[in-house]
Amino acid sequence: DPRLGSLWAKLELQNEISFDSFTEETRCARTLLTHMVQKKMVIPEWKRFCSEIADVFHAVAPLTDGKVASYIPELAKVKPEQWGVAVCTVDGQRFCIGDAGVTYSVQSTTKPMTYCLARELNGEELCHKHVGREPSGQNFNSISLTKDNVPCNPMINAGAIMCSALILTKRSVRTRENAILDMWRRCLGATSPPKIDRNAAHSENRTANRNRALAYAMRAQRCYPDDTDVEQALEVYFKSCSILMDAERHAVAGATLASGGVCPITGERVFSAETVRSCLSLMLTCGMYNYSGEFAYHIGLPAKSGVSGVVELVIPQVCSIVAWSPRLDDYGNSVRGVAFCKELVRRFSFHQYDILHVGSGYFHGKLNPVQQEEDKASAMAAQFLACRGRNWTSN
Repeated sequence: DPRLGSLWAKLELQNEISFDSFTEETRCARTLLTHMVQKKMVIPEWKRFCSEIADVFHAVAPLTDGKVASYIPELAKVKPEQWGVAVCTVDGQRFCIGDAGVTYSVQSTTKPMTYCLARELNGEELCHKHVGREPSGQNFNSISLTKDNVPCNPMINAGAIMCSALILTKRSVRTRENAILDMWRRCLGATSPPKIDRNAAHSENRTANRNRALAYAMRAQRCYPDDTDVEQALEVYFKSCSILMDAERHAVAGATLASGGVCPITGERVFSAETVRSCLSLMLTCGMYNYSGEFAYHIGLPAKSGVSGVVELVIPQVCSIVAWSPRLDDYGNSVRGVAFCKELVRRFSFHQYDILHVGSGYFHGKLNPVQQEEDKASAMAAQFLACRGRNWTSN
């Protein structure tokens, strides 16, 4: 954790340090240390939570349904049995299990980040002059526009190509590529940017007939800003989809969204809270391809999937959980990833509308991992009064 990096470095050089030195070395991490000592981290019972996550991971592991994406040749080479999960909270608590350290290309999970960058660079009004906010109701690579002649939303291919076109439109591809990589670096709290899988980018470019059709259909309808180079926009898009990531690091980037745009392990604000709010709204309604409505109904959380087999789940003000398994269902979502999310909300009160049922008994047995000790007595009292209230009404 970079917040404590200088302290660990000093302790490696000497067995003990003075109180004054300790105070200085932890100056930037006082809130973190205070929360740790007082058990006020966002998930106070961290070991228990991680144990539950591990149980869900193992419960889903036997699933072998689905097939690896084959329309991009590089993706077809991935070993299908791989399975990894990682968690990062808004306080920087981290846990991973399985193949969480194996790299993959982010594919469509780059779309929320690309949207956020385009939105930050251009502002809401200009950004949404060129891309809509509605679920498309069609396949993610469908050739369709809204009545205003713009792609339906930033989470489908046409919308992501448009957002790529909006990033430093008149600059070189290399400059735009570096801007995207630096954005990812800041979201990851890293000292160096992630790398691009050049083979995957080349593979996407060679097999991109559908995406080119989308891009040039938008040009024919004059969707782009003036002087947009469509081929450059496509190249930026292919490269952003080919960024190499692993679940452990990806969860940190997701937690940056969960915390409203602040990287959990550096404290740096990467995006404005307004941009993230818009992004999470779009992820909730459009992030899981044609399964987005079902996912919102059952899971009730913002998420984005990619055909490399990754599902990025965001629990606002709590954490991000990234599940990666290459076998996909008919919608293009990871079979294990979706199953993991379903089991997660069955065990935890993470669905955003679970709060409506406090005291009703409907969610009896669900765990609330963010509940602090002092809140438990109040919650029990509220539940008791709610039950008594129903008894008084019935009598």
